[in-house]
Amino acid sequence: MRLYVDCPCTSFPRSFARDFKETYCYPPPSTVYGMLLSLIGEADMNQHRGVKLAIGIIGADPPISRILRKQRDHNSSKSHLGTYPTSKFSKPNHHELLTDLQLVVELDSEDARTRKLVNRLDTALSTPSKISRFGGLSLGESWALVNGVRPYRETDGTIRWLVKDNRGLISLPIWIDRHTTRGIFQRFRFSPDFQSDCWVTIPE
Repeated sequence: MRLYVDCPCTSFPRSFARDFKETYCYPPPSTVYGMLLSLIGEADMNQHRGVKLAIGIIGADPPISRILRKQRDHNSSKSHLGTYPTSKFSKPNHHELLTDLQLVVELDSEDARTRKLVNRLDTALSTPSKISRFGGLSLGESWALVNGVRPYRETDGTIRWLVKDNRGLISLPIWIDRHTTRGIFQRFRFSPDFQSDCWVTIPE
C-alpha cells in the first residue's frame, strides 16, 4: 500500500528543542505511525508496533518559517498546583513551521504484522463509515491538520525516499519511550529509488 499525504502546515519539534521550537525537516517515522493509527481510529499506540513503513518526500524540501508564538511555561507553574493563568505563565517563544509538505507512505503488505494495519487502512479509505474515530487527523501536533490521505498516483510527482544510512545527514527519531524519554534514532539520506533500506520498523 502506498499512500499520498498532504499537510499544508506542520511542525516536528526536535528532541532537544526547548524555548526555540526547531523542527525536523521531514516527518519522523514515529509521527507517521501515530497519524496512521489516528486515521483508523486506533487509540492504543502499541496495537500495530512492529510494522514496516517507508517515507518519501514529493517535490522540493518544504520551506521553513519562523514565527513568534505565545507558549505556556509549565516549569514556573509547578508550585501553583496545576493552575496556569495565561497572563502569568505565558511567554513568547520562536517556533519553526513547515509548509506545503507532501509525502508518500509505503507499507509493507507482505509482512504479516503490517498487513493487519494495511487492511484497516484500506477499510478506512474505502468505507470510512465502518470505522470509529474522533478528532481531526493531524501529522505532528494537534493543530497540524492533514489536508487529505489517499492512494498515491504517479501524477502526484517524483518521490525522494528516505534511506537508512548511518553516514547520512538526516537524523530522525524512530521511537520515543514516553516513560524513560529515551529515543531510538536513525540517520537517513535521500534516494530517487526505492530500496530495501527504505523500510523502517516501528520497535515492538
